[in-house]
Amino acid sequence: MKTVYFLLSLCLASPASAYTAPKPNKPTTISHRRAFLSKITGATIAATSAVTLNPNSASAADDNLQNVYWGAGCYWHVQHEFILAERSILGRKDNELTSLTGYAGGFKTDSEGRVCYHNFQSIADYGKFGHGEVVGMTIPESKVEDFAVEYFKLFGDKGERADPGDKGGEYRSLLGLPGGSKHPAFAQVEAAGKARGMTLVDGKGNDPDTLGKRLVYVYDSNKFPFYQAEFYHQYHNDFLTP
Repeated sequence: MKTVYFLLSLCLASPASAYTAPKPNKPTTISHRRAFLSKITGATIAATSAVTLNPNSASAADDNLQNVYWGAGCYWHVQHEFILAERSILGRKDNELTSLTGYAGGFKTDSEGRVCYHNFQSIADYGKFGHGEVVGMTIPESKVEDFAVEYFKLFGDKGERADPGDKGGEYRSLLGLPGGSKHPAFAQVEAAGKARGMTLVDGKGNDPDTLGKRLVYVYDSNKFPFYQAEFYHQYHNDFLTP
């Protein structure tokens, strides 16, 4: 069983640390995500809390739970889709869900082990550290293929992610498995990608955007671990829906 900590600070930081939420750039069309971030600009939060999630399984396969992550643009939408997948594939209830937004694929944290969203103080900025937005979760190894199929459904017929307006390495398409391309289920994951016209390549860390390339970087999650995102980035119930 996995213990997942919900950290209610604006960053995965000590209780004493806090910073001001970022002010988004002016988009041509304001997304739900950017509108939300603009509302909390100037707000400062410094509090921590912990919740234990105990994902139960419909099969004995849960005895081999693994931490994996998936990224395709803004993590709000991706989290929504994987919560639905946890419910449909694993039969998990709300108190058993493990999908959390976060960051991965970069080389660094700050001296306190933090990775944070963009902020005015430039504290542990995930973009500067080369990380991308992802959703991390704990699933049975035997179900990795099923979740890979759901992941590649996030891409359109032309291989584009759902939010092409968000650009930069922070929004690149990536996935993380223990062992990366050497994971036992990687052949099935790659096949699921090819069925959608996507190419999987080994990520080197701090990789560029994949927009327009039909490309997904594959990371060894042991070498490029998942860092949970701030509380205010959790559970937005699909920002793409009006």
